[in-house]
Amino acid sequence: MKYCIGERNYLPQYNNKIIGGRLSHRSAKAAMASSPSWLQSFVSPGLIALSKRLRIHGLPLVNVFNDMISKDDLRSPIVVEDDDASCSMESLPSLEEVEKIIGYSFKNQSLLQQAFTHQSYQHKCESYERLEFVGDSVLNLLITRQQFNMYPNLPPGMLSPLRSANVDTEKLARVAIKYDLLKYLRHNNRKLSQQAKGFHKALSKYPFHSYGLIDPPKVLADIVESTIGAVYIDSNSSMDITWEVAKDLLQPMITPEMIQENPIKKLQEICQKQRLKVRFKDLWLKKGTFEVYVDDQLRGKGEYRAKKEIALNRAANDAYNDIARSICIENETGK
Repeated sequence: MKYCIGERNYLPQYNNKIIGGRLSHRSAKAAMASSPSWLQSFVSPGLIALSKRLRIHGLPLVNVFNDMISKDDLRSPIVVEDDDASCSMESLPSLEEVEKIIGYSFKNQSLLQQAFTHQSYQHKCESYERLEFVGDSVLNLLITRQQFNMYPNLPPGMLSPLRSANVDTEKLARVAIKYDLLKYLRHNNRKLSQQAKGFHKALSKYPFHSYGLIDPPKVLADIVESTIGAVYIDSNSSMDITWEVAKDLLQPMITPEMIQENPIKKLQEICQKQRLKVRFKDLWLKKGTFEVYVDDQLRGKGEYRAKKEIALNRAANDAYNDIARSICIENETGK
């Protein structure tokens, strides 16, 4: 978001378009250099809050400035860009590239644009949230139908985790990373890009579905679901057309043979089988870690300061791998 002062322009500016004012063609740096020093320090996002307070008392901000600043001072508009702004329409690649990626051409281009608009982009903008809601529901139904037909002998107890693994946040976030979908998203939240980079980096250590060992950014899964939702609406609610798009995006699909259990459940099962006593030590508030003791011996440790559940899962997974290795060695020695 940008703010502009100059010849009665004191309204928010989005992507070089001043709402209720005129367009500035001068750079912020040059304009600020030529303006009074006290004015430089005053121009900030706090200007909007000040404007609201003055209006409550019947004092338009423009009148206050007219009393305080000479016309010479306001001859050149001043544009200040918010440091949190991370992208603009001009810097984004064309959404035609998205159509090529998914193999579908939209009849209603506004649906595609909405599917790639985050709620942080502009105040009261039409974001992807409604399309994400549709895409989430449609995708679950499509995967359910596909698995029901593909695995006729698989019981519901196996179908449910299989469906979840193919549509959960981590799976969809991996899809978004694979096709670099975040670069098409209109947003003004720099943290989204930082989170995506952290997740992308973690994938080198966890190349396959981790089942709770990494923290996928929800926004990545959201844009996959909103894209599917947009295709569904644009295709006149065609499940077959939507499935062709979703099926290609989700490749490779997770099969029953690839399903793994949650790390904590795996650890508990192997310990019960070996008659071992498990104890978790919670150090997350102090160190961001968990420790796992098996028969009072430290067998695993996990760290992740951003989310407690991830640290716990990593500790359980570390302990499980250590115990599994020990059992394997004992079996080989016994032979």
